[in-house]
Amino acid sequence: MDVSQLQTQLVDYTASLFHEGFLDEQFNQLQQLQDESNPNFVVEVVSLFFEDSERLLNELTKALSQENIDFKKVDAHVHQLKGSSSSIGAQRVQKVCISFRGNCEDQNVEGCIKCLQQVKHEYSLVKNKLETLFKLEQQLLAAGGSIPVY
Repeated sequence: MDVSQLQTQLVDYTASLFHEGFLDEQFNQLQQLQDESNPNFVVEVVSLFFEDSERLLNELTKALSQENIDFKKVDAHVHQLKGSSSSIGAQRVQKVCISFRGNCEDQNVEGCIKCLQQVKHEYSLVKNKLETLFKLEQQLLAAGGSIPVY
């Protein structure tokens, strides 16, 4: 595949992530912080998001499997996850976290468990989508192209 095809593929793929609601404007802002002095900025920030999210999802799974659920603790984890997903523009994860927090407020165990499954699903989807995006960027750079700035 030549550089222009790769560039078109990357632009189309990125547009689909916004169109399908996986990413929002915050991701564009993150990309604008990347420059020659810090060429891996977005990948590094998103990798930290992945690590943090996996830790929080494990904590949430553990907290919701307790006999006496500490809803304040669950809510604190969800709040953290909402904040980190918001900071990279992972819009669909963030939206599930909002209803998750509502269920914590209502101390709705079933609602929380359902939201945990949804948030794990959305996280898994956005993680795969972003990994694919980064692979496309790597292919484009390896072919001698440059990543378009949005």
